[in-house]
Amino acid sequence: MNEIGILVALFAGMLSFFSPCVFPLLPAFVTHLTGGKIQEGNMYLNRKKLVLRSIGFIMGFSIIFIALGASASFIGGILMDYRMIVMQVSGLLIIIFGLQMSGLLKFKFLMKEKRIETKPGGKNIFSSVLLGMAFASGWSPCVGLALSSILLLASSSDTLYQGVFLLTAYSLGMAIPFFAISMLVSYSLKSIKKINKYLGKLSFINGMIMIFLGFFVLSGQMQRISAWLATYSLFQ
Repeated sequence: MNEIGILVALFAGMLSFFSPCVFPLLPAFVTHLTGGKIQEGNMYLNRKKLVLRSIGFIMGFSIIFIALGASASFIGGILMDYRMIVMQVSGLLIIIFGLQMSGLLKFKFLMKEKRIETKPGGKNIFSSVLLGMAFASGWSPCVGLALSSILLLASSSDTLYQGVFLLTAYSLGMAIPFFAISMLVSYSLKSIKKINKYLGKLSFINGMIMIFLGFFVLSGQMQRISAWLATYSLFQ
């Protein structure tokens, strides 16, 4: 599952960042992290502080995501004797989450949020780490659906390390665009408006990817493909 799963997790992390209920909040996140402000369409903040606080925020949500991945893999290991059932249930749930993300299903209970309020512009990078951990703990239902799909994939992985790698890739997928676009919007907010036009399509793409992934897991094809790739790499 390593090669394909990690690529899927990386891409899912990127698309999660561009989800309709995360990306539009980026200017608010940036000002919240730095204690900056927005006036007349322009953002005023300390960019050195933005770099440090963004790193702290990324560390925060990565800690939670990776810990969840390790936990999912550990539980999956305990249920090793029921691996086929775990895979089938995981695949089915990933398909349902994909249908929800793509807009083909609209279950309200899957769109619940749990937000943790924090004071803007904390005194140090540690406050940014805590904010990142709060975000990962349930800030957005969109992230919750994609994250749950990757966690289900981790629960059906062969080892604990694979689950950790999957969620590390997912965290990296969110971290790269978060850091890059945070710096971009500190210079111009116009980029947010331009990208907003495509958020619906990106959410649909994310959902379709999860649906296909779910079918692969449900049918056991993920394991077959991974085994083929592992065998192929031995002869290189």
